[in-house]
Amino acid sequence: MNNTLASAVLVAVSVVAAHGQGPDRNQRPRPGSSPMLTPAILRHQLSNGLPVWIVEQHELPVVQMSLQVPVGTDADPPGRYGIASLTSAMLTEGAGAHSAVEIADALDVLLANLSASSGVDSSFLRLYVPVARLDAALPLMADVWQRPTFPKPELERLRQQRLMMLRRARDDPDAIAALTFARSLYGPSQRNAAAQIGTVDSLEAVTAEDLEAFHKSAYRLGNSTLIVVGDVEADRALSLLETHFGTWQPAGAPGVVRAPAPAVQRPPRRLMLVDMPDAPQSRILVGGVGASSSMSDFFPTQVLNTVLKGRFSSARNPTLRDYTAGVRSGFEIRKSAGPFVVAAAAQGHKTAESLGEMLNELTDILKGIPADELARAKDDSALEFSRIFEATGRISSRLQALESLVAYDLPDDYYSKYVPAIQAVGADDVQRVAEQYFQPDHLVIAIVGDRKTIEPPLRALDIGSITAVSIDEVFAPAR
Repeated sequence: MNNTLASAVLVAVSVVAAHGQGPDRNQRPRPGSSPMLTPAILRHQLSNGLPVWIVEQHELPVVQMSLQVPVGTDADPPGRYGIASLTSAMLTEGAGAHSAVEIADALDVLLANLSASSGVDSSFLRLYVPVARLDAALPLMADVWQRPTFPKPELERLRQQRLMMLRRARDDPDAIAALTFARSLYGPSQRNAAAQIGTVDSLEAVTAEDLEAFHKSAYRLGNSTLIVVGDVEADRALSLLETHFGTWQPAGAPGVVRAPAPAVQRPPRRLMLVDMPDAPQSRILVGGVGASSSMSDFFPTQVLNTVLKGRFSSARNPTLRDYTAGVRSGFEIRKSAGPFVVAAAAQGHKTAESLGEMLNELTDILKGIPADELARAKDDSALEFSRIFEATGRISSRLQALESLVAYDLPDDYYSKYVPAIQAVGADDVQRVAEQYFQPDHLVIAIVGDRKTIEPPLRALDIGSITAVSIDEVFAPAR
């Protein structure tokens, strides 16, 4: 799946773009080993009650900070999709007495980066700065978080950029497939069925006043957390943070009211087919509603997905090797139940054969997993996890790890116990989650390709109802 347009536009299946085919099976972690990922976290509160987490890391003379709130795109008001994403994007477009250009120029002088974004469950403002310039960068960060101005010319520029992204998405088979899958999985009236950046109707209607009101209700002192990682002594960091953030006071606006999470429904298996005439390849997505951030299913689903990736590998499945550009799979973990997705780009005339193999593997896994395959999957899951923190941007990895602790209310020792928890997963655990989430008769299938070529063989598979869907229907406003 495309890592740029599709993942930027869509919520539901961006996880698939981030998952490769799994770690190198010739390497093995020591069973039970786990890197020292998260040293002791110093927790503090500023005088106004703002929680601060500090992790000292002195290898490089830089500091990374993150301010986050547990409000993301999932909290967009009905019919006003895109407000959370657009609000965060506008934070650096003008704040306090600074214009967008002045903010960018000041960051260039400081050799710093300040970026804002929204995910499904949280919104963030992240600062990267040389430690020698931290004191000079903090006033700017404080202005951007606490006092954004939402200038109308900058809003109009971002609005037009996002409308252009949606127009381009109509020609992108990855984006079309992802949105088709999401609408079929969640139903067209649910937030998760719409693009993360919003819809044409919602983007055209949003005003600066809407964003200002959302900021006041979402970016609140009572639900914010400030994380600091890097080459700074805790006492000095707290003194600087008290100066620049300790006087921040609640806005007094009511908090965001979230819509209730959609009920998990598993209707009979169905295939949504979108015609892209003369396309040489088809995009295939297969999946359903997966796990939430609940710890009870998290580790078994990680092992299960590693087993699945191994079965989709080119060495094991020559049909998929010959007919596709590779098969990817993943569980997207959210506070509410996120999707699990298996995705492939297949040769157009081999779409039915490729889909049949994907369904066969999902069905076959329910028959049980041999002990050696399970052991290999647990080792590979542990190795894949460890590699995340061996990258050159270890400070960034650690910051993101702490953000996840905050977002999903995880214990401090979650990362140090990750590998032992993976190794403790038993065959019964994997079988239980496989039966719960891989229900062959209740899968959602979305395919984008040349209908005249692929539909007759698909119907011959006898896999359930097939519904032709137009691109206009895929991008229609939520009902």
